[in-house]
Amino acid sequence: MSKDETKSMRDAFGHKLAALAQANKQIVALDGDLGNSTRLSFVEDAVPESFLQMGIAEQNMVGVAAGLATTGMMPWTCSFAAFMTRRAYDQIVVSVDQPRLNVKLVGSYSGLLTSNTGKSHHSFEDLALLSTLPNMVVLSPGDARETVHMMDAMAAYDGPVYLRLSRDETLEYLPGTDEAFAIGKSRTLHEGKRVACLSTGAMSPRLFAAVQALSAEGIDVTFVHFPTVKPLDEERIVELANTHDHLITMEEHFVSSGFGSAVSEITSRTAPVFMTRIGIENEYSQCGKDAQLLESHGLTTEQLKERIETIYHEVEYGV
Repeated sequence: MSKDETKSMRDAFGHKLAALAQANKQIVALDGDLGNSTRLSFVEDAVPESFLQMGIAEQNMVGVAAGLATTGMMPWTCSFAAFMTRRAYDQIVVSVDQPRLNVKLVGSYSGLLTSNTGKSHHSFEDLALLSTLPNMVVLSPGDARETVHMMDAMAAYDGPVYLRLSRDETLEYLPGTDEAFAIGKSRTLHEGKRVACLSTGAMSPRLFAAVQALSAEGIDVTFVHFPTVKPLDEERIVELANTHDHLITMEEHFVSSGFGSAVSEITSRTAPVFMTRIGIENEYSQCGKDAQLLESHGLTTEQLKERIETIYHEVEYGV
């Protein structure tokens, strides 16, 4: 499998950023001493003059990135999502978002699947933290292909962006992610009735598999992937709310204040509809293999299929 066909978001990210840096000398990569894991090492190997090792000092890294941006550079800062967002939040707010600087923030190892690192490395609140900032664009790709096209859009966009990457290297490709990416647009991957499923990031391939399995059994629900968490595709959400009886949101994030909450803010204001939000409930997780962690939080493909089927029957038959 070539680097262009990899299913690994982090590999795709590293190769793409190296290519962007080779093509544009204004692009620099700032590493929080995790390059081997995040794949910023690919940039260091290919374009060493565009690579800056900042050490385990995320607050300083964001401050340096802000300074570089004021000189016309386009800095891409990268660390684990938990460190990138929580440790440097004040610097992100004051030094990057308030002046609306052209800094790209990359949260690798996001969400639940962080390879046995445990609760200190899980990021279940990063979407909430970054989405609340007025000038921040928040992106959460569903697969490696979408990551690559998304980075082209990020490089063309003049302003702060947060990119949320999953470490999971088993995610199947979603339909349409080999096409150009547009910030703020959703992707409808399956048409159905009564119930619509909405998801973002690494949950989308699992949800798509569940929707396909249900379709094979004669249950067709609508499925829409939202790679942009902010700004959300409000027009599509309102359309779904007006044409379906029940919306189900799914995310690898706390259900409180995450993607599902953002969707419900829109529907409650313009198109009230019954909703179920699926994600990480009000608890922290533990160390474990990906399959174990997904199962413990009810996020495996089979568990999602069962939840959707139950809700669909409740809507269809009023039980």
